[in-house]
Amino acid sequence: MKKNVVSLFLATLSTLLGAQTVAAEVAPDIDVERARISAARATLEAGFLAEDAACYKKFAVNHCLDRVNTRRRAAIADLRRQEILLNDEERRLRGAAQLRKLEEKLSVEKQQDAADSRTKAAENEASRLIREQEKRKDQAAAGAREKTATEASAARLKENQRKAQARAGNRAEAATAAEKLSARQKKAQERRDQHERDRLKDVKPPAKSLPLPE
Repeated sequence: MKKNVVSLFLATLSTLLGAQTVAAEVAPDIDVERARISAARATLEAGFLAEDAACYKKFAVNHCLDRVNTRRRAAIADLRRQEILLNDEERRLRGAAQLRKLEEKLSVEKQQDAADSRTKAAENEASRLIREQEKRKDQAAAGAREKTATEASAARLKENQRKAQARAGNRAEAATAAEKLSARQKKAQERRDQHERDRLKDVKPPAKSLPLPE
């Protein structure tokens, strides 16, 4: 019976040590590990209780019980050490999970900030394009107004030139007409003068009157 209990104890320790090695390499499932430790503790307790019962059948009961208790304390201490390691690992995993969540949250916030920045940049670019379009429209409208004003000014200038030319032409025609009239009047006067001279030539001088009788 004693050999069986010792063999079970050694097998359990070997299993626990092997599991600890695996747990060091791979993140353990906390619930599975706790269940394993609890099962190992129950198995060890059952074995040690059986050894206690066997000790009471021996002559040196206390010596036998002391040896069993020594092994019991060592085995329970090892299980407690594993529980402590498991608790530490659980806290580490929780801390890592919280850190990961925080990093994910920060990452989401950064992504949101980046998306907001891109949206704002796109809105600013759209506003800039709209302002440029409005500016070009204003410039085009100003150019059209300036062109219209220039064309209107050119038309007024041309009309003024036409009117000035017309007035100059009218003055020239009036001067020509005045010259022609003056020339006609001069010729008419000359004809009248000539006619008067001719008339005077044709007029006979009056005959001399006879002398009065004495």
